[in-house]
Amino acid sequence: MSQRHLSRSIVLQTLFEWDFEKRSIEEIRTIFEKNITEFAPGSNDRPFMERLLNLVLDKQKDLDNLIAKAAPDWPLEKIAPVDRNILRIGLAELLFADRKEVPPKVAINEAIELAKQFGGETSGRFINGVLGAVYKEMGEPGKNDQPKPKKKFGNVPLDQLPVEKLAGAAVFARHEGEVYVALVHDVFGHWTLTKGRLNEGESDVECLRRKVPLELGVPIEVKENIGSNSYSTFHPEKGKMMKEINYYMAEAPFMELTLEKKEEKGGLDDVRWFKLADILDLNFYDDILPIVTKAITKLAEGK
Repeated sequence: MSQRHLSRSIVLQTLFEWDFEKRSIEEIRTIFEKNITEFAPGSNDRPFMERLLNLVLDKQKDLDNLIAKAAPDWPLEKIAPVDRNILRIGLAELLFADRKEVPPKVAINEAIELAKQFGGETSGRFINGVLGAVYKEMGEPGKNDQPKPKKKFGNVPLDQLPVEKLAGAAVFARHEGEVYVALVHDVFGHWTLTKGRLNEGESDVECLRRKVPLELGVPIEVKENIGSNSYSTFHPEKGKMMKEINYYMAEAPFMELTLEKKEEKGGLDDVRWFKLADILDLNFYDDILPIVTKAITKLAEGK
C-alpha cells in the first residue's frame, strides 16, 4: 500500500467512526490521533492527512449537497456510512484540493480503490458512478479541449443512449438604462444559466415558465431560442445517458432574485444580477460559455 493511499485510509477510518457512532465534532481529533498511532506510527505524511480531514469537515455541507445531486435516488442517510465518507473524501479532493497535488483522475481512482478495499460488493461501481457524474458536470478538467470523435460506452453507441431533455434560459432585465442578466452559482464554483428538466408532455417554454420563477423568484416572458448543447453523463442508478438542453432568451422584471429553497436544490448556492460588462470575467463551464456569449451579444446589440 502506498503512503498516500494509507493516509487516505486513515482519514476514511476516522470519518467512518465519527459518522457511524454519531460522535461529536470535538471527538474527531481524538479518533484521528488513535488511528494514526495504530495504523501509521511515525508517518511523515501527517500534514496531508490533516489537510484532507480538515477539508472534508470544512466543506461537509457542500459535499453532502453534491452527493444528493449526483445520487438523487439515494438519500444521504441511506448510503452506507463507508460509501458516504468515501464520497466525501473523493469529492473534496476532486473539487477543492490543489490539482497539481491531486489531479482529478487521481482523486476518482483513489476513491474507487478505497471503495474496493473497505466497501461492499457494489461500492466501487457506485463510487465510480457518482464521482464520474460530478466530473462530467465540472467539464472534465484536464481533458483535451479539442472535439473528440464519436465514442461508444461499452457496446452502446453514443447516439443510442437514453436522452434526458432540459430547457435553460438567459434571463435578462432592463433597469435605468442598463441590461442585467441573472446567473446562478453552483457549489462547483461556476456561474451558469438556470435550467430544468422537462416533465412528460411539457414543452421547453412550459418548462421554463414553471421552473424559472421557482428557481430565481421572478416571472419571465420566454423569447427566442439561442442554441443548445448536449453531453454524456453517468447516473448512479439509471446508468449512462445523454442530456440535451435547449436555451432561450427570457425577459424578467428587475426585482430581487430569490434562490429556490429546498432540500435538494441541485448544488446551487447563489443567484445574482450582473451587468453585461461584468459577465465574461466570471467562471463558466466551457460548454455553456458560447451560449452566454451569444446572449450577451444579442443584448448588447439591442436585439
